[in-house]
Amino acid sequence: MDHNKFYSLVIPMYNEEGNAGLLIDRIREAMNGYPYELILIDDNSKDGTVKEINEKNDPNVVLIQLKKNYGQSSAMMAGFDYATGDYVITLDGDLQNDPSDIPAMVDLLESGDYDLVVGKRQKRKDSSVRTIPSRIANFIIKRSTKLNISDQGCALKVFTNETAKDLNLYGENHRFISLMAHLNGARIAEMPVKHHARQFGVSKYGMNRTFKVINDLLLVLFNQKYLSKPIYLFGNIGLAAFVLGMLINTYLFIVKLMGHDIGGRPLLILGVLLAFIGIQFFTTGIIIDMLMKTYYESQSKRPFNIRKITNFGESKA
Repeated sequence: MDHNKFYSLVIPMYNEEGNAGLLIDRIREAMNGYPYELILIDDNSKDGTVKEINEKNDPNVVLIQLKKNYGQSSAMMAGFDYATGDYVITLDGDLQNDPSDIPAMVDLLESGDYDLVVGKRQKRKDSSVRTIPSRIANFIIKRSTKLNISDQGCALKVFTNETAKDLNLYGENHRFISLMAHLNGARIAEMPVKHHARQFGVSKYGMNRTFKVINDLLLVLFNQKYLSKPIYLFGNIGLAAFVLGMLINTYLFIVKLMGHDIGGRPLLILGVLLAFIGIQFFTTGIIIDMLMKTYYESQSKRPFNIRKITNFGESKA
């Protein structure tokens, strides 16, 4: 770690009484004199989390209290907006992540050509209620993208400032920060980190989150892959349906010319239906494509991110 760099630690907190004070102490030990700010975002806790943070009265702590419970993604986004450090570090507030892993992750980020270093939890202490959704998400991501990260759900991450602030987190997208950064062009490394069992409080995860994980993942993949070119998705589906429908209708037309009755065949309904569905999907793709162009042009947005601009001086005569 570099004493000349400033570090922003962003940690959402929700009902972490018992963990909050210990977390502040362990982060102070892990940072060991390095300049940092600890941004704790209280997501409208109902217990003594805020009181515990205030009692610590740590000069490095910045407490952001949200008016109501918005969820972890919104809380994390509030922290990213406030963060001023050269590097942004995230971890959970339940002490399952170990702050002592932070220096090694920062060193890896600084030594390599990376924009993000993510943790890979070793000997996880979670129950199957938490690990099953994580495994499902990891499987889908590996199959549908080129991102080869083993543990998408590990909250312990180290970003460059630009990488963190380029993320737009909504819903429950905090689970897919690595994927979103990858799709934005970030270079990512992964390293093993320690994992501990929760000591205080109760887990906020349940089996009902499995379907939320899958839905949010599909939404992220759609937004990143097809937001600027929706015709590629809707158009391909439309063309496939239309071609299949026309093949069925052509076959039935030949059968009709051979003197057979086709009026009562369910295949005729399927062929006509597929043809109409194909036309609808294709035209929907065109309409959404026009809406996306309006979205980018009306807000002066660009469908790309620039990593770096190097100016080698005025052009020579």
